[in-house]
Amino acid sequence: RALLRNTEIPLTAKEFDLLELLAREPGRVHRRQEIMESVWDSNWFGSTKTLDVHIATIRKKLGDPRWIEAVRGIGFRFTEPR
Repeated sequence: RALLRNTEIPLTAKEFDLLELLAREPGRVHRRQEIMESVWDSNWFGSTKTLDVHIATIRKKLGDPRWIEAVRGIGFRFTEPR
């Protein structure tokens, strides 16, 4: 279950796993490959576009895209918007 300001955020299982991975260590940049291996699995051979789609969906559900920051050429990090 994911809550934001005491409101439950409806997430699919993959969205939850992805958000949990990022939110577990706020501020830490997670490499795309690391995320794919952790959330999907080490045998994933599809496009990392899947990750981009899931990130976009989670950002929309959180109501503010700044919760998940893209770090160009590296990956993503969870950070509280200011």
